[in-house]
Amino acid sequence: MKHVPPSLTENRRFQSTDRLTEQAIQACTRLGREIAWENLSPLDLDQERALLNRIVTIDRSDPAHAPFDMLRTRVLQNLRQNKWTSVAITSPTPCCGKSLVALNLAFSLAHQEDCRTLLVDLNLKQPAIGAMLGVKAPATMEEFLRGHTALHNLFLRYGDNLAIGTNHQPVEFSAELLQSQDAARILQDLEVKLEPDVILFDMPAVLSGDDVTAFLPNVDCAILVAAADSSTFDQVDECERYLAERTKVLGAVLNRCRYTDQ
Repeated sequence: MKHVPPSLTENRRFQSTDRLTEQAIQACTRLGREIAWENLSPLDLDQERALLNRIVTIDRSDPAHAPFDMLRTRVLQNLRQNKWTSVAITSPTPCCGKSLVALNLAFSLAHQEDCRTLLVDLNLKQPAIGAMLGVKAPATMEEFLRGHTALHNLFLRYGDNLAIGTNHQPVEFSAELLQSQDAARILQDLEVKLEPDVILFDMPAVLSGDDVTAFLPNVDCAILVAAADSSTFDQVDECERYLAERTKVLGAVLNRCRYTDQ
């Protein structure tokens, strides 16, 4: 019988122990994530208001959901290919429909069973996500970003794989909050606890202030939403160049297109 050196036997024992320890840590991490998701209050969705606000990807009965499903697929492919997670959704100016795009993209992603998504309303001066859904969380986004409230007081869960952080109270000095160390730490902790595959941040418009500039270092990439009836080519070009200098740009979405039969 071949004699195995004691040192080799010990190494194998240590390797086996390390694997078991790693597996135990992974199991605890998965359990912690599931508990964190289950602790989120269910989103009591106002279906009528959602439909009135053109959120068409919830039940997909409206054919208008198809472009958002196509956007979802392209976004997911880019994120997975580049190992990215976070996406800022912005626009050149206000009223381009970026919150509408963010919501429809989020609910479209919710239909992807192997993908967990967070939608966070960081348009702190003019929050819109909660009003469009007809919901109001117990806490505000400012309280959350300052570490004054827990995530389960702000985020609401829709189904098994979508959570939405709404806001109902505008923040006066929003750029300072978005670039604070506290906010960065809170958002990193949020990602650790919920371990989402995709995080969508609904941001203010690029040209309306410095909030987007303040927050871009925290994201992997950005989507620019332009309005066909109001955004100019110069605005879109300026914003695309501006974003490209600071992060990766997934692309631009042209909203509010009107098609007529000729």
